[in-house]
Amino acid sequence: MGTPKPKIACVVGTRPEAIKMAPVVAELRRFSDQVETKLVSTGQHREMLAQALGAFGLEPDIDLAIMQHGQTLAEVTARALAGIDRVIETEKPAFVIAQGDTTTTFCAALAAFYRQAPFAHVEAGLRTETIDNPFPEEFNRRAATLVTRLHFPPTAWARDNLLRERVAPGDIHVTGNTGIDAVLAVAEREPEAWDFGGRRLIVLTTHRRENWGEPQHNIARAARRLLEAHPDSVLVVAMHRNPTVRDVLHAELDHPRAQLIEPPDYGRFVKLMQAATLILTDSGGVQEEAPAFGVPVLVLRTTTERPEGVEAGTAKLVGTDEEAVFAEGDRLLRDPAAHAAMAKAASPYGDGQAAARIRYVLLSRLGVDTAAVPMWEA
Repeated sequence: MGTPKPKIACVVGTRPEAIKMAPVVAELRRFSDQVETKLVSTGQHREMLAQALGAFGLEPDIDLAIMQHGQTLAEVTARALAGIDRVIETEKPAFVIAQGDTTTTFCAALAAFYRQAPFAHVEAGLRTETIDNPFPEEFNRRAATLVTRLHFPPTAWARDNLLRERVAPGDIHVTGNTGIDAVLAVAEREPEAWDFGGRRLIVLTTHRRENWGEPQHNIARAARRLLEAHPDSVLVVAMHRNPTVRDVLHAELDHPRAQLIEPPDYGRFVKLMQAATLILTDSGGVQEEAPAFGVPVLVLRTTTERPEGVEAGTAKLVGTDEEAVFAEGDRLLRDPAAHAAMAKAASPYGDGQAAARIRYVLLSRLGVDTAAVPMWEA
């Protein structure tokens, strides 16, 4: 018998993680003769996660199925930590890898630390100024950094955050964002899926915990006013499954040109973004993806851990005040020059080769020689 192949456990729990990890899993599996890749799902967003993975022809090898109705963050954390711990004990991976800043990512990092398995962090180094905004994501990513062996920041800004926290420079590799790999690949192969009869399209996504309640009402009222001020527009709201979010949107957006839709599969959502004139969002992933298509983004938050788009001029922080959201949206819909200034197709977030860079560094650490890809320098 020969030496067994090293094993990598790729852990996901939510739809955004699945989208951003899918290119990494697919890239690692190109080298299946040299490394075994296990895709582990906690099932935190089970239906949406399966839908996202399906867009890339993937399904979990291991499903922990932790989701229970009405569970608290503490309960999610306890179940995810215990489940991932069992996977590490059984599979004995040479590396555990997870993406971003969810509870799943925090638990994967902590479980790996407890078992002394090396942990690799995709999209490392994102930061805001306070540990509870966004909540609980800012804590999750900071905590994960403490026990990470390989850090894959998407940009130089994220790398510099890690250096300020005294992470060893040799453990940091700037890759670009794997979300750009995903969105470009899907946009290229996905057929056109939407027809709005020549109307300008406004896309709204909002789900963040800190925007629940009155901020959500403010956002929805501003979106409705944009529809009323611009009769040539249509609003499409891709709703989160959480009833706390959905109830507000249904209450505020009863309008003949507002379409409140179930979360579309990832391919259809990519084509929706590509067709948009304007996007309103509190999503981190959408902030990264929309600039790849030259679509202006108004960020419905007071802080962002993705300032590169703001600095490049493709995104603008507007918060959740109704008047501010309406005023900025109205300006972009009325003023072609203002819209054109933000509609820059050059993305600051990546070039579609982030997964290849991660594969090269990760397998090199395991003694597997594969083709090198120059690091991302944006």
